[in-house]
This record gives sequence, structure tokens and C-alpha cells, in this order.
Amino acid sequence: MEQRLSMVTLGVRDMARARAFYEEGLGWTLGDGVEGRVAFYQLGGMLLGLYGLEALAEDAELPLAGLKPGANFGGTTLAYNVRDKAAVDATLQEAEAAGAKIVKPAQEVFWGGYSGYFADPDGHLWEVAFNPFWTLNDDGSVTLPAKA
Repeated sequence: MEQRLSMVTLGVRDMARARAFYEEGLGWTLGDGVEGRVAFYQLGGMLLGLYGLEALAEDAELPLAGLKPGANFGGTTLAYNVRDKAAVDATLQEAEAAGAKIVKPAQEVFWGGYSGYFADPDGHLWEVAFNPFWTLNDDGSVTLPAKA
């Protein structure tokens, strides 16, 4: 298996609400998809998909865990890296204005960076981070430093 990630799919309870958050609130552009059932967003070299929560569980042939949005930690976070500390604060403010809940305000963190977390309307956690040890390329992709 090649070392890469092609797409992240988020199970959402209300497709219209989720799309409004990402498109109207955050200003993201909807890509081509199955109208009304799934939404795709091009994120650099990968995709973010939104799919009905029940349909996603059915597709994976797994029962729903019954988690309440934002009430429990599901073991996964998404990350949005930015170029400086001010951009962390600005991005969290933008997400909150779009309807996100700030879960952890931006702060200095133990690993030497600066980050905070928001939850989208379905409770999916996004970390917004400035990592001074990584290179954030012009296209938004991240490059790890060479292993010593």
C-alpha cells in the first residue's frame, strides 16, 4: 500500500446544514458529486467528502455508535495548518462566525506550536495549527523536515 491519503469522508446528520457550513460559512467550493447525497471538496491533492451519517454506517456495514455531536471524542481530528499564530486566531474566528463551536481556544502547545480546536455542526473536530517546524508550501501542502 502506498503511503498516502486520498480522501476523508465525514458522516453528517443534515447534509444541507453541513454544506451551508463549509460552502457559505467557510467559503469552500463544491466539486462534482451525487447531488443531494454526497458533497466533495477539493483540498489540494486530496478530497473531503460529506455523506449522510446513517448511509455511511450502512455502506461500511457497521452500526452507528450513537454519539451526540460535540459530546464525545470519536478518536479522529482533522487539521488545518496555517503560516503564523495570527492566522490560527483568524481561522478560529472565521469558523466560529460560520457556526462552528470553539472547543479549545488557541494557545501555545507543548510541542512548540500554537493551536486551537473547533467542532463543525456535526461535531467533527478540526485543529487549526501553526507548526514552526514544518514547511507550509504555497499550495497549502505540508512538508516534514528531513529525518536526522
